[in-house]
Amino acid sequence: MLEDIKPHLAELRMRIFISIMALIVAFVLSFIFYKPILDWVTAPLESALHQVNKKVQKSKEGKWSVANEGEEFNVTLQSDTNRSTPLFERALQSAQKVLESNSSTQNERLLASAISDLALNAKRSQQLKNSAGGNVLWGSVTTNQIGGVFMVALKVSLYSAIFLALPIILWQMWLFIAPGLYENEKKMALPFLIGVTVMFAVGVLFAYYIVTPFGFQFLITFGAFLYTPLINIEDYIGFFAKILFGFGLAFELPMVVYFLASIKLITEKSLLDFFKYAIVAIFIIAALLTPPDVITQLLMAAPLILLYGVSILVAKVINPYKDEDDEEEEESTQKKEEQKLLNNDDR
Repeated sequence: MLEDIKPHLAELRMRIFISIMALIVAFVLSFIFYKPILDWVTAPLESALHQVNKKVQKSKEGKWSVANEGEEFNVTLQSDTNRSTPLFERALQSAQKVLESNSSTQNERLLASAISDLALNAKRSQQLKNSAGGNVLWGSVTTNQIGGVFMVALKVSLYSAIFLALPIILWQMWLFIAPGLYENEKKMALPFLIGVTVMFAVGVLFAYYIVTPFGFQFLITFGAFLYTPLINIEDYIGFFAKILFGFGLAFELPMVVYFLASIKLITEKSLLDFFKYAIVAIFIIAALLTPPDVITQLLMAAPLILLYGVSILVAKVINPYKDEDDEEEEESTQKKEEQKLLNNDDR
């Protein structure tokens, strides 16, 4: 028995070796070109920071509501960062005189305090703008480790190598199991492996070009006027990879249904009966695989619901539902045909 297994073990060892070598080669190439890959990975984040920066720069109006003995005064003041510093200084000096004057009323003091705060903030904004060459960056990508960039390069290279080597790894799996399959099983298995690779790539591209721009912009914009976003690149890489892999796996739903329908475990009727439970399961999966915001969860849940509908059609084509009457009629027809063949053989 051991002698019979040895050729299969040798074949398995060769397929694993080729897969590991493909992964190593992909890793080396990815590490050599890690900078363009890292630029591609951080592009959605940089775009989101840029959009938030523009929103912050456009928000130059401050509105204060001053209440005094039941009366409310709404004051809107324009913070023009194009003004020169002396104008800011004069505004601060005028407000200070009002605050120090004994003859000033309470309302005048409140308004002067508001003007003083606005002028001071506008002055600081102008100073930041001048120090940055006229372009204030609200938020940035940072690292808090000495070897942070090197570790990021390794992580990016590893994730990229997995993506690049995945088709070769799946092909080696196919070459190992194909000799033990019947012809009809080979016809089902090959489209399955191709479909798995294609759907995974579609899920990754959908996450990159559709989900991350909206999700990152929403998450960074939320509270950007209170705190300056400083994104840690080490945390971002893991966060970004989780989103891409999550969407890649989620888009495998039609292929999973294809496999289960091929081995006669599910039909389109069972999927339709499970639909209301599937909706709940989809939103739970979306909550686990995406960042904790509603927009990103909906961006995953919506295509998953659509893919579930596609899966119903796949199951209907591969393994259509048949009720008991149809099955009995089919069995009866088969028996009649077999009986006819026996009668013909006897003759």
